[in-house]
Amino acid sequence: MSSGGAEDDIPQGERKTVTDFCYLLDKSKQLFNGLRDLPQYGQKQWQSYFGRTFDVYTKLWKFQQQHRQVLDNRYGLKRWQIGEIASKIGQLYYHYYLRTSETSYLNEAFSFYSAIRQRSYYSQVNKEDRPELVVKKLRYYARFIVVCLLLNKMDVVKDLVKELSDEIEDYTHRFNTEDQVEWNLVLQEVAAFIEADPVMVLNDDNTIVITSNRLAETGAPLLEQGMIVGQLSLADALIIGNCNNQVKFSELTVDMFRMLQALEREPMNLASQMNKPGIQEPADKPTRRENPHKYLLYKPTFSQLYTFLAASFKELPANSVLLIYLSATGVFPTGRSDGEGPYDFGGVLTNSNRDIINGDAIHKRNQSHKEMHCLHPGDLYPFTRKPLFIIVDSSNSVAYKNFTNLFGQPLVCLLSPTAYPKALQDQSQRGSLFTLFLNNPLMAFLFVSGLSSMRRGLWEKCQEYLRKINRDIAQLLTHSRSIDQAFLQFFGDEFLRLLLTRFVFCSATMRMHKAFRETRNYPESYPQLPRDETVENPHLQKHILELASILDVRNIFFENSMDDY
Repeated sequence: MSSGGAEDDIPQGERKTVTDFCYLLDKSKQLFNGLRDLPQYGQKQWQSYFGRTFDVYTKLWKFQQQHRQVLDNRYGLKRWQIGEIASKIGQLYYHYYLRTSETSYLNEAFSFYSAIRQRSYYSQVNKEDRPELVVKKLRYYARFIVVCLLLNKMDVVKDLVKELSDEIEDYTHRFNTEDQVEWNLVLQEVAAFIEADPVMVLNDDNTIVITSNRLAETGAPLLEQGMIVGQLSLADALIIGNCNNQVKFSELTVDMFRMLQALEREPMNLASQMNKPGIQEPADKPTRRENPHKYLLYKPTFSQLYTFLAASFKELPANSVLLIYLSATGVFPTGRSDGEGPYDFGGVLTNSNRDIINGDAIHKRNQSHKEMHCLHPGDLYPFTRKPLFIIVDSSNSVAYKNFTNLFGQPLVCLLSPTAYPKALQDQSQRGSLFTLFLNNPLMAFLFVSGLSSMRRGLWEKCQEYLRKINRDIAQLLTHSRSIDQAFLQFFGDEFLRLLLTRFVFCSATMRMHKAFRETRNYPESYPQLPRDETVENPHLQKHILELASILDVRNIFFENSMDDY
């Protein structure tokens, strides 16, 4: 309590105000710190705890607003302390988003983080000789940047990075601390992350296209009359990242970031206004989940991955699908194996606890000892007891061609090329081209066409034409006479339908692109798609050539996929 006068001289009402504030503040800190101890997997254990935490922060936030003058005079409340409360509320919303995959909570986090910046709550921190307070400010900036990246607010991101850079420079100049290198690494990581995405400049006004790659109302091709598809819905997704040297920020690789957005709808504002933050409690939200629930696992050990898989499998509702996305370094067997079982073709490495050999693959000298953190196809067999949709983006994705559907449940694996043309290999640090196709197929098509600028009208024309291509791919798949029924059983879900149509577009594009003919390495799937009816369908090839003609790049494509074989 401040020394504004003897404690006995403080009116009883004001003393009670300070006491109540201190209680709420201590309780909020206690509950917030307890969030770390909650299990990261499973739904039931954490919801009530989050509810109590939100309740206390709601009371604390309103209390400091209603009693600001007394708290200023009698408690000595500083603006950075208000900022710290707002920052923790922003963190709560962000973590609630991670737990629920409800993108609206990202807007709530952005609302509180923006208020901190607009009202300069942390502005006086630099005048105090306390490095730990400056670190709080730096962490706030890093968290704000993550939220803005997820909301595609790239203009704000660039401003925040500049401000963070200035703050780090001031921090390292004033305090001789041991974490200078770590904070400079944070700056380098976010700068590389921003630069990872291909850029499209509109020549009309020299602006850069900022695309949202979440599912909009018109995103997935609509199911037309006569399309017979299953009624399964995507409920859970594990997004796993461990690509050697790939750009990352805040334990989120570029590939993970792209797939994360491909499995979400556009966020909606709940109730808050940016300049007047107030807590919209999660309990007030409808119970219906708009997005599949996601677990983001960066470099998980095998035991961590299996724990999350088991928890997700256990809680999977009836008529629902579990999606597993693997973006990871390939693990190849060496020498001949006596058998051809699910553990004889290698797999993908989820945790790099050993040195990588040759940059992108682990080769085991002793075939009798398997890599501990390699996820083999056989490791996923127990989970094929329920509908399973797998995406493998790896230099050894083809290991998952050797799958066996033991339980008769719907099962599909979409597999990336295992090698890319020389001209595109240098881009691997910026994320996989295969995942880019699944996230933003137009940007991927423009990237392989070597285009980085165009007129706005042409950009819009290409977007519209790609929507037409997606609609036609959907028809090709549902009208196919020889397609495996697993594809159609997944086709009723909007997210999976979009991934499947984008996969076919990606595969067809690569098969027709001249640069990819040098590797003769294309996306594959389990079960195999009927090529003549899908990825090599003449009608689809005509569409791709037409898109290339619109962009004046038809010369880099073969007239059909069988040319020059």
